[in-house]
Amino acid sequence: MTDISKQDHIKAVAEHGYTIVQNAFDLGLADELCEILLKIETDERIEPAKNLFEGHQTVRIYNLLARHKAFQQVAEHASVLPIVEGVLDHECLISSISSIAIAPGESAQPIHTDDQAIGLKRPHKTLVCNSMWALTDFTEANGATRLVPGSHKTTDYPAFGADIAYDTIAAEMKRGSILIWNGSLWHGGGANSADERRVGLAMNYCAGFIRQQENQQLGIPLDLVKTFAPRLQELCGFGTYRGLIGHIDKQTAAQARLGDTAKFTSLWDKN
Repeated sequence: MTDISKQDHIKAVAEHGYTIVQNAFDLGLADELCEILLKIETDERIEPAKNLFEGHQTVRIYNLLARHKAFQQVAEHASVLPIVEGVLDHECLISSISSIAIAPGESAQPIHTDDQAIGLKRPHKTLVCNSMWALTDFTEANGATRLVPGSHKTTDYPAFGADIAYDTIAAEMKRGSILIWNGSLWHGGGANSADERRVGLAMNYCAGFIRQQENQQLGIPLDLVKTFAPRLQELCGFGTYRGLIGHIDKQTAAQARLGDTAKFTSLWDKN
């Protein structure tokens, strides 16, 4: 992590809704991930979804933990996870991990929040904490994420639409940096008027008591999950939340499906 302390980053997320960790990961890793993503895109012939939210000239690749082992280190990265745990708690889960490559000519994504589908009255307890890894430089010209600082504290959700303008700033950052934000923050991908792709990795987390955006338990083959580190298995939802939520006949999913031999202690056993 950079010379800015973990607590300073957590405080920034609480106050402003976001923080940027500069020089958070090695540029060699950025090169490796870009190469892997391009190969997946080419081999699987992945094309833009061509809708208002996902974009008409933006390539998104989902379920990355199931696609290549290199993404395992992303989920547990020391520059991000401790901050996310400070914003949520240690029992947070991976909500989704996907790539977002915004091509030249793409228009701005509608401003939204990442917890909008949950629909709770705002402001509320932080349920989602997301991060964007800059695999290329993020500039205002090439589509850096647009933010509305402090908007996570407002009582309203943004109205969804391409023709609605909000007062935003661009989260410009060098490749190797990571933007982390509260899921209630108003934001959206920027328009790309440059001659280069803006490639980012969306590493998203949620509180352990809500449903994940991507179904990690069914989306990743169990034989692959068995090779994950124990903490990564927990992050994918193979543990329980507070010794209760997500158990299988008084076992964690790791015990019931992955062969974990640890003794299960439920919430009620602790009392």
